[in-house]
Amino acid sequence: MATSASASLSKAVKQQYMQLPQGDKVQAMYIWVDGTGEGLRCKTRTLDSEPKSIEDLPEWNFDGSSTYQAEGSNSDMYLIPSAMFRDPFRKDPNKLVLCEVLKYNRKPTETNLRVTCNKVMEMVKDQHPWFGMEQEYTILGTDGHPFGWPSNGFPGPQGPYYCGVGADKAYGRDIVEAHYKACLYAGVKICGTNAEVMPAQWEFQVGPCEGIEMGDHLWASRFILHRVCEDFGVIASFDPKPIPGNWNGAGCHTNFSTKEMREDGGLKAIEESIEKLGKRHRYHIRAYDPKGGLDNARRLTGHHETSNIDEFSAGVANRGASIRIPRSVGQDKKGYFEDRRPSANCDPYGVTEALIRTCLLNEEGDEPADY
Repeated sequence: MATSASASLSKAVKQQYMQLPQGDKVQAMYIWVDGTGEGLRCKTRTLDSEPKSIEDLPEWNFDGSSTYQAEGSNSDMYLIPSAMFRDPFRKDPNKLVLCEVLKYNRKPTETNLRVTCNKVMEMVKDQHPWFGMEQEYTILGTDGHPFGWPSNGFPGPQGPYYCGVGADKAYGRDIVEAHYKACLYAGVKICGTNAEVMPAQWEFQVGPCEGIEMGDHLWASRFILHRVCEDFGVIASFDPKPIPGNWNGAGCHTNFSTKEMREDGGLKAIEESIEKLGKRHRYHIRAYDPKGGLDNARRLTGHHETSNIDEFSAGVANRGASIRIPRSVGQDKKGYFEDRRPSANCDPYGVTEALIRTCLLNEEGDEPADY
């Protein structure tokens, strides 16, 4: 099993330094989405005291020509602190700081989808939109081979692995447990986890989160997962179809509701939203992965619990549909629905914004409205 060279460094030696007192100083790790729309970057600065809110955190900058976000001749980019979490790696009082990225002219970069998402969420905040996202991922060795798979073949076919227990069924549970605890410590609203259908594939769920908080907490949870995997010397992949053939892909099913949908008789509002989504399928497919639908085309085939990328469908308890209404929601006549189309490497800001635009702002057509 190929693991990174860093993983073989002595963690016991590192620990004696990590336990040294740091006085009144605080380490703040600034985190941002790079120019790919799916990669994360980070760097750390020292603060003189513990920040109590976002307002206490200074703006910062970085070299955008090295993150696919600018050319070298004009490469300074601004980091704008947007959400703050406890740091599970350096521990209190240190912080993780999720940032927006602005260009030299203070306009958002192409992959800073938080700005428009936040604007749209503000417009509908009286409807209290809640989200919950189910993040699937695959653990890979540094050679890109799925963790625990035989080096020159395949494990047994899918069937025993989903929610499985036992060394021959659960591949890499240590990473899942470490990530779960780290998210809880950080204050990320992680609400569950399970082994997935393909061996070495797992899922965790984040939510319920209201408005912009969904994107903030999902990106923070992804960063924490990458860092945990780095410590173990392996890779977390959000590729929507890491292994071609008869193996499940990886998605990021998104559960959505408003105050109206959660109250008695809310099923009517749910059905109205689904009807609107059906008329805007192409727009959503474009918004649901960082390559405008190309990544999802490998996953949304109509097989392996997915819908066909070219067709819109909805049904109660149907995991082969674009939109699933949970069985309990059909019975209670209120609750939420699940959009099963977003890919594992989607930008949660883009996904949640698209749902609000179509379902609550009643937008139509293939382009988002400009407010």
